[in-house]
Amino acid sequence: MIRKHHWPFLIAMAAVLPGIVVRLAGVPLDPPLAALLSGTSILGASFLLLWACDAAQADVSQALAIAVVALIAVLPEYAVDMYFTWQAGKEPAGEVHYARYAIANMTGANRLLIGVAWGAVAFLFWLRRRQAVVIEKPQRMELGFLALATAYAFVIPIKGTLAWYDGVVFLGLYAWYMILAVRRPITECEIDGPAMLLVRMPSRRRRLAVVALFLTAAVAILANAEPFCEGLVETGRILHINEFLLVQWLAPIASEAPEFTVALLFAWRGRASLAMGSLISSKVNQWTLLVGMIPGVFALSSGSLAHPMPMGRFQMDEIMLTAAQSLLAVVMLASLRFSVWNALLLFTLFMGQLVMPVIVAAIPPLAAAVPADMVHPFFSGMYFALALILFLRRPRAVSDIVRGLRGGGSSEPGATR
Repeated sequence: MIRKHHWPFLIAMAAVLPGIVVRLAGVPLDPPLAALLSGTSILGASFLLLWACDAAQADVSQALAIAVVALIAVLPEYAVDMYFTWQAGKEPAGEVHYARYAIANMTGANRLLIGVAWGAVAFLFWLRRRQAVVIEKPQRMELGFLALATAYAFVIPIKGTLAWYDGVVFLGLYAWYMILAVRRPITECEIDGPAMLLVRMPSRRRRLAVVALFLTAAVAILANAEPFCEGLVETGRILHINEFLLVQWLAPIASEAPEFTVALLFAWRGRASLAMGSLISSKVNQWTLLVGMIPGVFALSSGSLAHPMPMGRFQMDEIMLTAAQSLLAVVMLASLRFSVWNALLLFTLFMGQLVMPVIVAAIPPLAAAVPADMVHPFFSGMYFALALILFLRRPRAVSDIVRGLRGGGSSEPGATR
């Protein structure tokens, strides 16, 4: 008899298997169908990974489990970005086609997390409780590392390159973060949904099931990363849709949908602090490990550390905008409180930077007065200005983030300063 918690696993497997079979069998598909089938397989694999990682909370500290869940849940996105980066290393010198896509996927994923996912959690929790989300004090650790990574991210557009030594810095921050997460004490885990089916198993069976899910998902991701990436790009060309925008927004939505879904469910059930903790950890992972891997993978592909991945002004503006958004988000969360008004501001700015280039380009008089390539620098300036205003209002709260780098803090919720 199939129980209710079995159905999600069966549906996810039904989404995963066709992509694996078609890929291993070498069946040729039109680009739109290839992108759809492989994207569906990656989506199903993402859910399997997330449930397996949730079950791991029964055996490790909650802080480490959240960090690992956040990492594993976005592995499909990592696979997409690393594929584009690897292909960028194979391009002739000076070409930036695949490099553009790698930066598009990375910046899009980061901005979606803050601009949409964080805000959605705050909005749903407000609908249920009419309260702001209160971040637990131990989350200062994540905020501290997010602040450090954001501060260094500004160095990249300022000097105009993303080189191997930048990758060392970001990977070093990630390693430091994981070391502190491992030291956190084991606490009672909060698990719901399909993962409960795994948690209720005897230890040996649970671990075997988790390993099986990891392996299945890994095969699906590795098998479908290339057809998904190439299919997405070719689909854009066939349908005359900007392929950069498809890679920047559609690919991250597909790879991060499971994590978004779980976070929103937690928020709807009144556990918004746990939901935000997972999303903040995901942002740290993306802003350290994901960015840090790009120059290393490019160097391996190109066979040299001498030349950084080629990027133009547009890519640097994208990185600057992403860093500026992250700066505002860190300052907002410094008080350990995230209100629906904070969420609305981040979402409004996100939508503005998304649609304004299209609006400007579509209106000739406006395009003549405001070049489309100046829209993102303008929004970067807005993020900077708002971050400065908030900092001046609560400098002590911002300085307290540094304490999180020691990995300390109680489990009591924070309060507004």
